Amino acid sequence: MDNKQKQLQAELLPLRQRIDEIDEQLLALLNERAQVAVTVGEVKHSFGERDTILKPEREAQIIRRLQALNARKIFPESSVQAVWSEIISACRGLERGLVVAYLGPEGSFSEQAALSYYGHAIQKMPCESFDEVFHVVETGRANVGMVPIENSTEGAVNRTQDLLLSSTVKVHGERTLPISHCLLHKTGDLSQVTRLLGHPQALAQCHHWITRNYPHLERVPAASNSEAARLASEDPTCVAIAGMQAAMLYGLTVVVEGIQDDANNKTRFLAIGKIDVLPSGNDQTSLIFAVPNRAGAVYDMISPFAKHQVSMRRFESRPARTGQWEYYFYVDILGHYLDEPVAKALEELKEQSSFFKLLGSYPMQ
Repeated sequence: MDNKQKQLQAELLPLRQRIDEIDEQLLALLNERAQVAVTVGEVKHSFGERDTILKPEREAQIIRRLQALNARKIFPESSVQAVWSEIISACRGLERGLVVAYLGPEGSFSEQAALSYYGHAIQKMPCESFDEVFHVVETGRANVGMVPIENSTEGAVNRTQDLLLSSTVKVHGERTLPISHCLLHKTGDLSQVTRLLGHPQALAQCHHWITRNYPHLERVPAASNSEAARLASEDPTCVAIAGMQAAMLYGLTVVVEGIQDDANNKTRFLAIGKIDVLPSGNDQTSLIFAVPNRAGAVYDMISPFAKHQVSMRRFESRPARTGQWEYYFYVDILGHYLDEPVAKALEELKEQSSFFKLLGSYPMQ
C-alpha cells in the first residue's frame, strides 16, 4: 500500500467508526420504538380493539411530520417516506401480521405497490384475478388488498371499477407507481419466438412499440404480467411483457427495457379493506353515484361541490349496463367525508342521486 492509500485509509477510519456508532444508536432506538409499538398493541387489546392494526391516517401523519422536520436537510425527502414506511411496517408486524392480497403471482406491479404502501413486513397473498383480491378481503382471508384503478396511458381499469361498485370493501389509501415494461425471454435468443404474452393493460401500453418492432408475434393476454413472465420462463417460444422485478424473480433475460409507449407511464393503485380512516389533515374522498335520466341531471349532481367549495380531482363515467344509456360516475374529491364542507356537499348529492356509494376517505399520497 503506497503512502496515498495509507493516508486515505487514515482519513476514512474515524469516519467509518462514526458511522458504526450512529448505526448502533439507530438500532437501539429502533428497538425502543418497537417496544413502544408492542405496548400500544397491548393497550389497544385491553380496550377490545382487535382489528385496528392498520391506522392509515396516523401513519401518514408520522411521515408528513418527519418530512417537514427534514426540510432542506441532506437526507432525501422521498427516502424519509421509504425508510419510515418500512419501520412502521416492521413495528406493525410485531403486533400482528398483516395479510395483503394482490394480483399475482409474485413479481407483479400490484405486488410492488403493496410493498411500497404496506412495507415488507407483511404476509403476501398473490391472487389469480382482481375478483379474487376483492373476495379474499371481503371474506376476511386477507386483511387488505391492493388493486390498480387507473393508468396514465390507458385510463381506468374497468374491472376494478366494476368491483368497487358491487363490493362491500372500502378504500383506505393509494399509491402511484412509475411503470416501466420490459421485453423478457428465457435465453435472449428470439429466433424461435412466435407469441408475446402480457396483461391486456400492458399490451395496450406497449401497442405502438410492439407494432413497430414485432408485428408478426401473436399477442396473447395473460392474467397478469408476472404470470406472463412465469409462462415465458417455461417456454422459449414466448416472450413476455413484465417489469424488472419479474425478470429477476423468474430468471429471464431482459431483451429490451422501457418498451412502454409513454415514457411517463404511471399506474395508480388503491388500498382496499374494511377500515374506516379518520381525517389525517390532507385527505381525499372517493365515491360513486348515478343520476336520474333527465336533462341537466349531471349538472345538478355536481353543483353541491361548487356550492360548498369542494374540489374534484377525478371524474369518470362507466355504463350502468342496463341498456338504457345510464351511467355511474366515479369521483375523487379533496377533503375527508367528516370535513364540514365535504359532509354538506355529500349529503346534498346523496339526496338527489338515484344511486350513491361512499368508497372511503384516505390520506393523499
